[in-house]
Amino acid sequence: MFGSDRQDIRQTFFDAWQKHQNKQPIEPLESQIIDVLLMHPEYHYVLEDREDYLDRDYPFEEGKVNPFLHMGLHMSIREQISTDRPQGIADLYQQYCHKTGDPHDAEHHMMQCLVAFLRELQEDKASDEAEYLEMLKRQLG
Repeated sequence: MFGSDRQDIRQTFFDAWQKHQNKQPIEPLESQIIDVLLMHPEYHYVLEDREDYLDRDYPFEEGKVNPFLHMGLHMSIREQISTDRPQGIADLYQQYCHKTGDPHDAEHHMMQCLVAFLRELQEDKASDEAEYLEMLKRQLG
C-alpha cells in the first residue's frame, strides 16, 4: 500500500496526521489516510505520540486492537472498492451501505470478511477472489 515494512507503514500514518494537524499540503494517498483517521478519533492519541507508538506491538493474545492494522484494513477495503477488485466488490459495498445505513459501518463488516479470508489463506483453506466475494455475500445475507 505505502511501505514495505511495519515501521514504514506506520510512519505514513504519522506523517499524514502531522500534515493534517499543521495544515500542510497533502498528497492524494495522504488525503485518503486522513479521511480514515478522522473517522477514528479513538486513535488520535496514538497518532500524536510517534515515539511511543511507532514500534509498539499489539499482541493478539492480549486482546489489544492494533489501530494501524484497523486503519490499514479500511484503506485496503477502500482500494478494493475503488478498483472494483475483486470484480463485484463495489456493488457489494453499496449493498452493505444500504443495509447498514453507514459507509463506515459497511467497511467494518467487510473488514471482518477480509480478515477471515486472509486467515483462511494462511491456513490454505481459501484460494481465490471468488471465495472472498462469497464470504462477503454470505455475511450480507
